[in-house]
Amino acid sequence: MLWNVDRTLVDVTIVLRDAYAAAFREVTGRPLVRLAPARGRPDSEVIFETLALNGVVAEDDHLPAFTEALARAFADRRDRIAAQGRAMPGAREALAAVARLEGTVQSVLTGTIRSNAVLMLGAFGLDEHIDVEIGGYGEEVYPKATLIQVARRRAEERYGVPFPASATVLVGDSTRDVQAARFGGAAMIAVASGGSTAAELAEAGADVVLDDLCDTARLVAAVTRLTSPAGHVAG
Repeated sequence: MLWNVDRTLVDVTIVLRDAYAAAFREVTGRPLVRLAPARGRPDSEVIFETLALNGVVAEDDHLPAFTEALARAFADRRDRIAAQGRAMPGAREALAAVARLEGTVQSVLTGTIRSNAVLMLGAFGLDEHIDVEIGGYGEEVYPKATLIQVARRRAEERYGVPFPASATVLVGDSTRDVQAARFGGAAMIAVASGGSTAAELAEAGADVVLDDLCDTARLVAAVTRLTSPAGHVAG
């Protein structure tokens, strides 16, 4: 089970935007005027588009410098995460409910860089049931669809058992997440808690669309059905 983090499990928009502004100023020496919307994209894409939107020509060292500055800036604001952010409704209960399913391993597949994702989860106590070591993160060179396969391989190496595509579920809130699941061979549970509507998520091809994570019984039933031999055919 792979979870997107931002706007699926947590919402830390205010703190994250502030960290982006601080990182932009550190790297470019200029104030941030426009921040590119995430829309399910990895931080690497957001960084490049943000540079372009603010009239900065990207150079080879911009991405690693910005990524490192973003990690520092977010860590400097760790005390504000819980105060100015929130766990999404039902997130804690959903993670606990899925953890009770026999043979289930939970991790993340997120556009957020690893250090920031770990801080987000920890700030709201959402890391208890998540193995962050096998997840996929925004600073990695792979597209999200490929990261699904990377995360499966990491899980297999760590736990010594196979995690086939047919038994893999991605939970996210954007049409980009849905597309990643389709190309990566995973089943998709979409949550209309981010920038994509329920209709858009369904049209993109999500197997199940939820308004939020509050109905844990429905979530668990969906996971069980989608990972059963007849419930999901990998694409």
